[in-house]
Amino acid sequence: MGAAFAKGVISSGVLEPDEIIVTDVDETRLQTLARGLRVMVATDNASAASDAEVVLLAVKPPLVLDVARQLGEALTRNQLVISIAAGVSLDKIEGVLPDGVAVVRAMPNTPCQIGAGAIGFSAGKAVSKEQALEAKRIFDAVGISYEVPEKLLSAVTGLSGSGPAYVYLMIEALSDAGVRVGLPRPIALKLAAQTVFGAAKMVLEEGEHPAVLKDQVTSPGGTTIAGIDALERAGFRSALIEAVKASAKRSEELI
Repeated sequence: MGAAFAKGVISSGVLEPDEIIVTDVDETRLQTLARGLRVMVATDNASAASDAEVVLLAVKPPLVLDVARQLGEALTRNQLVISIAAGVSLDKIEGVLPDGVAVVRAMPNTPCQIGAGAIGFSAGKAVSKEQALEAKRIFDAVGISYEVPEKLLSAVTGLSGSGPAYVYLMIEALSDAGVRVGLPRPIALKLAAQTVFGAAKMVLEEGEHPAVLKDQVTSPGGTTIAGIDALERAGFRSALIEAVKASAKRSEELI
């Protein structure tokens, strides 16, 4: 995910490659990133972070506090630390950093890797208005972002953080259904994926409520209402709601 953010801010023009330093314990990975993104690389977290305006912690949740401690003495009050680890609260991160260091916690999703991410983020107590705007500028380089209270980040996790998996499952099911009614698998898969993409794009670009767009497809006694009737009888809407609730609940259990 860290590489996705680097690629996003470079391709959008937010930052130049020579303004980014990437650190990792895997030197082979570092060299691949150096060649592919033309960024600077290092293996020492503290030295890399010492002069940075923004430090992005893109590590697994169990490692976040250890890495933050490594950065401790290298950071000052003028710097912004962004964590994209699930379940590690602002209080915990702020607790291992020097007093006054600004911390933003974000929940991205995997489509950030192709510039189509959905991100919710929360600002810590030391974050200035300018730093919050800078964080949003970075997040918007890989998709769309919204600032929310930290207590709602679990809801973000349940909806957009885990959401791509629900959509992949739906695309797979639509593709299977296409095969069931006679379509070749490659055609069924492409049609299913493009249908989801097109429908989502209309929601984002037309500005209409999904119910309005649904009604535009649904004629009296037609094929679409027959399909919707079958979905409602199967509990499709309820199943999605329960999936988001279960994921959000699990996110809170991990904190």
